[in-house]
Amino acid sequence: MTQFFQIHSDDPQLRLIRQVVGVINRGGLVIYPTDSSYALGCRIGDKGAMERIRRIRRLDDKHNFTLVCRDLSEISTYAKVGNQHYRMLKALTPGPYTFIHKATKQVPRRLQNAKRKTIGIRVPDNRIAQSLLETLGEPLISSTLILPGDELPMTDPYEMRKRLAHQVALVIDGGYCGYEPTTVIDMEQEVPSVLRAGKGNTDSF
Repeated sequence: MTQFFQIHSDDPQLRLIRQVVGVINRGGLVIYPTDSSYALGCRIGDKGAMERIRRIRRLDDKHNFTLVCRDLSEISTYAKVGNQHYRMLKALTPGPYTFIHKATKQVPRRLQNAKRKTIGIRVPDNRIAQSLLETLGEPLISSTLILPGDELPMTDPYEMRKRLAHQVALVIDGGYCGYEPTTVIDMEQEVPSVLRAGKGNTDSF
């Protein structure tokens, strides 16, 4: 049975956050809000939960998952960040951006782009997500909650619970958080480039 928690978007209840983290640590797949849309999330080392994300979204093995991190210091554990890019990351995080970096050895190979050995990294500007990450103590494997046949991510937590009953362990109702995708920035080269324009401002590129 899928659990359903209503968590305050400005002042997340720590008691509920700890229960969500307990579900994640036991191998549960959860739906949680970010600063761009709702997303599916699971532990970085949980291969089974990651495969459930693939099945729900009908993703092939070329799909790039994202690691959702707490802050800059956590990013540097999983992504190779050059000094020239550090200032940009500091200015744009937290925010609705996904940064593509070369992955470090801390990133399981199954999460990396098979050819480029890269990983998508982001730090969401959402208090529920931040509280989850702080309590969990590690990143979440994440993928936008957009179902096969849909053009946009889901926005109604009650509809999520209805359509994904028994496929996810828990749905967080954190209020409306939008449906616009993140802006994706390729940080592999000396001069970063925008791969996808989304919610994050691109005027500085």
